Amino acid sequence: MSMDFSRKLPIPKEIKEQFPVDEKIKKIKAEKDKEIRDVFTGVSDKFVLIIGPCSADNEDSVIDYVTRLSKVQEKVKDRIIIVPRIYTNKPRTTGEGYMGMVHQPDPEKKEDLIGGIISVRKLHTRAIAESGLICADEMLYPENARYLDDLLGYCAIGARSVENQQHRLVASGMDIPVGMKNPTSGDISVMLNSIKAAQVPHTFIYRGWDVTTSGNDIAHAILRGYVDNDGRSHSNYHYEDMIQLFDMYQKRNLKNIALVVDTNHANSGKKPLEQVRIAKEILHSCRHSADIRGMVKGLMIESYIEDGAQKIGEGIYGKSITDPCLGWEKSERLILDIADLI
Repeated sequence: MSMDFSRKLPIPKEIKEQFPVDEKIKKIKAEKDKEIRDVFTGVSDKFVLIIGPCSADNEDSVIDYVTRLSKVQEKVKDRIIIVPRIYTNKPRTTGEGYMGMVHQPDPEKKEDLIGGIISVRKLHTRAIAESGLICADEMLYPENARYLDDLLGYCAIGARSVENQQHRLVASGMDIPVGMKNPTSGDISVMLNSIKAAQVPHTFIYRGWDVTTSGNDIAHAILRGYVDNDGRSHSNYHYEDMIQLFDMYQKRNLKNIALVVDTNHANSGKKPLEQVRIAKEILHSCRHSADIRGMVKGLMIESYIEDGAQKIGEGIYGKSITDPCLGWEKSERLILDIADLI
């Protein structure tokens, strides 16, 4: 056979019963969910920062990082809502490399998917309990969404997944903001089609069930740059790019016109220090256009404790083992600067 069915994974209900959330976490999530939703519906003019490591590869360093964010959140709480980026699923362009904690709870050991599912749930639970913040993750596998749906505050659909039907349908059944990235080709119409699909109800097959969704009115756009036919990165965060997106949004008659701009990936050419300049340019555009300011709800920033990236096994605490990130001191300064500029 071309597939070896090793073992059957526990269903989400079983994992939730084994690792339940307490009343404190439920209360934090309910309060934060409303606060974040109000930004995406325009009730609140606060700014959302989805910030954190490229990949959450080590529980202790991730929790260290998230608790640092919680202290900064107190300083900027009147203007910014910080949503820690705890990405535990990693799409890989060629299918090679570290695919996240859900695959390998320990990056230096072999794959363990049951152990990964448990580790991911424990990490997100611990992050909320110790920081008082609810976090973001990427939907790599739509069928895994319900392992974390009682914990997540934000979900992203990656550039390689945004055209996938199952991702769009599952997003339509989520009650948190779901960001749809433009595909790696840069085709904005693909992203807008995904948003439309996520915003309307659907009936489909999911985890062996016949399910119906009500639609997700706060599904929205993420601009992350793109790659041309020759493999060169191009940005799409400039004033003209955002005006074009605003006009296309208007023509589609979508709900809650909203944009989060990814300051890394193809927008920075994977040069993480550029994120500081890019973030400030986006805010400059917001000051010069009421349409852009109303549409831009926040930024995505790749940040960790140490600048840059390392190879698996090098053992530098708080340094990314996937894409390079902005280090803590620069990240903290950037958050404070953003609070002063919005």
